[in-house]
Amino acid sequence: MSTINPDREKWSDIIAGIPADKEITMLNLLRFREQAAYPEGSPHPPCSGREAYNRYSEVSIRTIAEVGGGVFWLGKAAATVIGPSDESWDLVILVKYPSIGAFLTMLALPHYQQASIHRTAALLDSRLIATVSS
Repeated sequence: MSTINPDREKWSDIIAGIPADKEITMLNLLRFREQAAYPEGSPHPPCSGREAYNRYSEVSIRTIAEVGGGVFWLGKAAATVIGPSDESWDLVILVKYPSIGAFLTMLALPHYQQASIHRTAALLDSRLIATVSS
C-alpha cells in the first residue's frame, strides 16, 4: 500500500508514544514518481519526482536546522535484503531532531507547510519511522 502522508486519525496516538525528552532520529524511505503529480492548476512547472523532492529539500533542510536538527545521512537504497520483494526505495535519509517537539514545531511552520506540496507531488511511496535510543 502506498503511503505518502501521516494518517491524521492516528496522529495523536503516534506522537504520544514518542518520549518528549529524547532526541529522535527519523528514518525516511522514499520512492519517487517518474513525473511529479502537482494538483491541477498548480503554478509549479512540470518536473520529475526527484526534482520536486529537491524543491522540497531546499526548504526542509533549512527548516530542520531552524528547529535544531540536521540531516546526518543520505544515500541511495542499493537492495532490500529483508523485506517484501515488491518494495524498493530510491533514497534513504536519517534526520535527527532534539525532540519530538522540535519535529512538531517544524511541521507547523508556514514556510515548511508551503514546501510540503513538493514532497507530496514527488513521492510514489514513503515510510517515516521515528526512532529513539534505547
